[in-house]
Amino acid sequence: MHIDFSLDLLLRLLLACLFGGLIGLEREVHGRPAGFRTHLLVSLGSCLFVLTSIHFYQQYGNPGSSGPTGVDPARIAAQVVTGIGFLGAGAIIREKASIRGLTTAACLWLAAALGVACGAGLYVMATVVTLIAILSLLLLKKVEGRLQRDTYVSLRVLSSDLTGQLDIFEEMISACQMQVVNMSLDKDVEKQLVSYEFYVKFSTRELACSLVDELGAVAGVKRVRID
Repeated sequence: MHIDFSLDLLLRLLLACLFGGLIGLEREVHGRPAGFRTHLLVSLGSCLFVLTSIHFYQQYGNPGSSGPTGVDPARIAAQVVTGIGFLGAGAIIREKASIRGLTTAACLWLAAALGVACGAGLYVMATVVTLIAILSLLLLKKVEGRLQRDTYVSLRVLSSDLTGQLDIFEEMISACQMQVVNMSLDKDVEKQLVSYEFYVKFSTRELACSLVDELGAVAGVKRVRID
C-alpha cells in the first residue's frame, strides 16, 4: 500500500511537470521571458504545496471525526493563488502606451492551477484544461491576427513656431483616418520651437508610417516621432 501511494505521488508530480511544461513551451516558442522551465517549476511547486497540505491533514488532522479537524488541508493551496500573483505581476511589462506580458502572467496562473489540480489527484480535469489552454494559445492567436484592432500611439512633432501649424497637423491626422484622443504642446520661446504631442488612435501601422512622411514634408517641421 505504501508503494502504491508513493507511485501515485510520483504520478501527480510528473503530470504537474508535464502540463506546466506544455503551457510554458508555447510561451518559450514565442520568445517570452517566462518560458518552459518557469512554468514547469511553478506547476511542480504548486503540486508539492498541495501534497504537503494533504500530508499535514493526514498526519495532524482528524478526518474520521464529525467535529473540527484542527488542520485545514486547503489552507496552503489557497496561498498558492495569492503567491502566484507576485510572479505573474513580474511578467507584465509596460512599454509607454502598451502593456505586454498579460498572457504570460495568465499562463503562470494557469500553471499554478494545474499543479494544484495534479496534487489533488484531478488527472482528467488537469488534462482537459491543459488541452484547452494549448489550443486556445495556438488557435486564438491566429484569430486575433485577423481582427482589425485599434492601436494607440504617441505622435510627437517638433516644429518652428509658425501660425496655423496645429490646424495643419490635425487636418493631416484626420485625413489619415486617425483620431486625436489627447493633445499637449511645449513651447520654447527663446528658440521659437513648439513640441506637439498627439495621442492618436488608428487601425493599421501603414497609416502611421505614411503620416510620418507627410508631416516631415511640412514647412517648419524639424522632427517627427511615433512611440
